[in-house]
Amino acid sequence: MKSILIKDTTKEERIGIIRRSMDCGGGCENCSSCWLGGGSPFDMYQRYIDGEMEIREINAEYHARYVRG
Repeated sequence: MKSILIKDTTKEERIGIIRRSMDCGGGCENCSSCWLGGGSPFDMYQRYIDGEMEIREINAEYHARYVRG
């Protein structure tokens, strides 16, 4: 498996990574991202696409909103 880190990818590759990872094949009606506050996956992961923040950091930030400590 090829690395998905920003340092190892181009912007075009990162767009493809997000596109492939969010394509569950079930259609949007089966996805909880939008109605749980994630919004469009391309909006949610724009900072990754732009090379500003890794996917794991975005996921951790999103997850932290729903974890009570």
